[in-house]
Amino acid sequence: MSDLATPAARPDLDEALDRYRVELTGYCYRMLGSSFDAEDAVQDTYVRAWRSYEKFEGRSSLRSWLYRIATNVCLDLLNAGNKRARPMDLTEQGRQASAVLNTRPEVTWLEPVPDARVLPQAPADPAELAQAKESVRLAFVAALQHLPAKQRAVLILREVLAWKADEVAELLDTSVASVNSALQRARATMSAQQVKRTESADPLDEEQRSLLARYLEAFEAYDITALTALLHEDAVLSMPPFDLWLQGRADIAAWHLNQGIGCKGSRLIPTTANGMPAFGQYRPSASGQGHEPWALQVLEVSGGRIVGLNAFLDTDRWFPLFGLPERLA
Repeated sequence: MSDLATPAARPDLDEALDRYRVELTGYCYRMLGSSFDAEDAVQDTYVRAWRSYEKFEGRSSLRSWLYRIATNVCLDLLNAGNKRARPMDLTEQGRQASAVLNTRPEVTWLEPVPDARVLPQAPADPAELAQAKESVRLAFVAALQHLPAKQRAVLILREVLAWKADEVAELLDTSVASVNSALQRARATMSAQQVKRTESADPLDEEQRSLLARYLEAFEAYDITALTALLHEDAVLSMPPFDLWLQGRADIAAWHLNQGIGCKGSRLIPTTANGMPAFGQYRPSASGQGHEPWALQVLEVSGGRIVGLNAFLDTDRWFPLFGLPERLA
């Protein structure tokens, strides 16, 4: 029996729970597609763990027991109808010439997450960190949202966290055959989503550092010719909470020179999100004094080019979460 299962050891439970906070938050984020919902789910997991601790008999590890509780919390939320999406999941590709910025109040958008909240800080194996980053990318988490809730849990536990089939079966109170069947169906769905691999933000190689430096310089100078030269020919621009998305250098360039011209004179502060390079964008203040938050830009990079520009505009939520300044003097 685990030493934490004895009443005398109960004061140590908080310390033990905190040890698993980051990995549980990463698990809940992949399940729910929301950084804030993931934090709430982990908090609910800890509350449930404290309330039911007397029933923990140590037949499984404390970590497995917490994952069981966290899975039930996430399944409850997903069964309530919570579903996350990206603009590309909901609408046809837009055109700059006819672009209209629509919001969809019934849609809950996929959210970015700071790396420190969901990724291990000192992994024993760099390959494990690379896999962890791959599994929190926006495209991968968005693809997960197409899976039924239990298939989603099976895929994450088996493919991302490398649990054995019998361990997952025990956690979900089902059979190994059911787990294997669910995994097969989940893999087929994920394959159909055609998730493309992108390059993680850390550690950056020389080519990636150069690309990001050129992007920052071009954006702050508002040199749209230089900026679009850094884009893949099929690059995608999206701007949640608006459902519009554009694809291709020409439309993205035209957007920045027309509807997006207010971004001219912006400043960028580097950060990371979802294992990818990101920037806090500050537009010139209407008063002419300093710069104000405008968007959290999350860049998807592949093959030495930017393939995705994701501008999350709800800065009241994102900038405090990412530790970005309230404004720039």
